[in-house]
Amino acid sequence: MLPDDRQTTSNTQNTQRNFNQPDNRNTTLTSTAGVSPRAETDANALISYNHLTYFLYVVSYFTAGLLWIVPIVMNYLKRGEAQGTWLATHFDWQIKTFWYSIVFFLIGSAIVIFSLGGLGVSIFTESGHVAAGSFGLLALGFGILGITVLWHLYRIVRGWIALVDKRPVP
Repeated sequence: MLPDDRQTTSNTQNTQRNFNQPDNRNTTLTSTAGVSPRAETDANALISYNHLTYFLYVVSYFTAGLLWIVPIVMNYLKRGEAQGTWLATHFDWQIKTFWYSIVFFLIGSAIVIFSLGGLGVSIFTESGHVAAGSFGLLALGFGILGITVLWHLYRIVRGWIALVDKRPVP
């Protein structure tokens, strides 16, 4: 092999690696010239897959959260295929968003349930102080739930915009 041939092979490999990783200067994809059709097809399939999972997260709000489990399972199934690419950040982003949302949803729900119990006790004991504290906890619980929903939507929208722009999420 001639020195020029090695350089050409090296440039082709670098181009493939750059396709799979974001350009650090402006976080956009580099040219796909010299990228194997298989690598390009795989990347496009993973991009489409991520669009579907972001869509399912949004649709889950209209199904009372029943579809919430579907995109997380999908993300865990395909996460390994995106390893080492800029798309891996999207899989991780969605997975972290799911788990943090679950944790804060459970915390908010527990506070709401606890405060409703306090309201029930205050009705039977005719205690205004317990009722006042329970209303405060109820407001706190619903506040946590509301912030969790807004934070979840923000993360889904931010991630989806980054995917459309073909750049990683932080």
